[in-house]
Amino acid sequence: MVVGDFILDQYVYGDAERISPEAPVPVLRVVESSQAVGGSANVSACISALGSEVTCCGMVGDDPEGECLVALIRKSGGDPSGVRLLQGRKTTIKTRMIGLAQHRHRQQLLRVDREDTTPLSEEHAGELCAAAVRFVSRVDVVCLEDYDKGVISRCLVEAVVAEARKSGKQVLVDPARLSDYGRYRGVDVITPNRAELSLVSGRTLTTMGEVAEAAQKLRKDYDIRFVVATVDRDGSVLVTDDGTWKHLPTTPRAVYDNTGAGDAVLAMLAASLAAGADLESATRLANIAGGLEVEKFGCVPIRAEEILAELRLGAERRNGKLRSSNELVAELARRRDRGETIAFTNGCFDILHAGHVDFLRRCREEASVLVVGLNSDASVKSLGKGPDRPVNGFADRASVLGALDCVDYVVGFDEPDPELLIHRVRPDVLVKGEDWAGRGVKGREFVEAGGGRVVLLPLLEGRSTTNVIERIRSGAPS
Repeated sequence: MVVGDFILDQYVYGDAERISPEAPVPVLRVVESSQAVGGSANVSACISALGSEVTCCGMVGDDPEGECLVALIRKSGGDPSGVRLLQGRKTTIKTRMIGLAQHRHRQQLLRVDREDTTPLSEEHAGELCAAAVRFVSRVDVVCLEDYDKGVISRCLVEAVVAEARKSGKQVLVDPARLSDYGRYRGVDVITPNRAELSLVSGRTLTTMGEVAEAAQKLRKDYDIRFVVATVDRDGSVLVTDDGTWKHLPTTPRAVYDNTGAGDAVLAMLAASLAAGADLESATRLANIAGGLEVEKFGCVPIRAEEILAELRLGAERRNGKLRSSNELVAELARRRDRGETIAFTNGCFDILHAGHVDFLRRCREEASVLVVGLNSDASVKSLGKGPDRPVNGFADRASVLGALDCVDYVVGFDEPDPELLIHRVRPDVLVKGEDWAGRGVKGREFVEAGGGRVVLLPLLEGRSTTNVIERIRSGAPS
């Protein structure tokens, strides 16, 4: 369950190509606009994207924006049955003005907030509290997402924590920017970022030791079991229920937009704990989710497939380079998100020789990543190369190809040609040898229709697997 401030995010996109003659500000020529879930609603969307069921509980305005927000929660996979439309209250709206540099690159120019941060009346606070308590026994984990818009109160937290303890459930809190965390007393896990922890501790926190010391004091002062302090590019500091701490580093990222990173962290923690993970494992996964989020523009829910693909990328050296087509597609999506381009070539590569190595090296020069489609043993036999082909089995051929620095991935296919695999890989560059000129390159139309290109590279003369086999048979010198 997610309880907190449900916000409607609006995005206004436009070209910002000149400065206003009236003031030194950009002129935004609007080209499109959109609406999305924000605040606690974004946490709900992130949890759904990870494959978990989520119930939402909160109060929004009884206005068109509130109705739109409830519909978007449902559309993003959440259950809004605990969200009440409150007459007389305005739904919080964050409108972001986005400039499109060169019509493509998004840059936030301005954010306009329309909000009512007045605390809920005693009557409405009681209704929300009762609703949240009713849901506790039905869920595995409770998330309190506080944007300090008047919904999360000390009374609400006390009631949810008390009910959660009866049911053996954990309560997680993503705190607001406050100097006093009294309203969060007694929760199981709290996830302040470095700036928030600095504010509540009253000093600037630079080193991991300083962060850990402040988190330990926070845990003791407010009777909190665990603290997961996120420290941007440095990962997280985890303080456990016995007061000890551990720094959990993460992969440094190229930060595009910090929006939604805290939501992604809370969602990953909640989904992991609900699935039975220990807190350290959940925190390591949350590091990945937060890192992936800052590479995207706006609040974009991180999917379970992206987390798995990132784990595979990190373990690439241990796992080798051979992938199934499903694994490959997920990993390539992650690399495309980073701005990398994909080159694809294919072949039997039965006995690897100098011609192959030269060709593959030049393939790799065409893009950031090289994927090699490798004919399975059955596929090779179907090509009519001879009853004794392939000389080397698929596993051996894949292993030798994977040993080349210029090859990033090897993926097998059973069909006589790679057309279906090319449709799955969607390469930016399709590479073949120049001997394919005029022979109809498989996948050409598909790649070019998607904006990609086909490159035919020259081959080293006299180098072929067939020639190698014939010389071995005849005993002729190389």
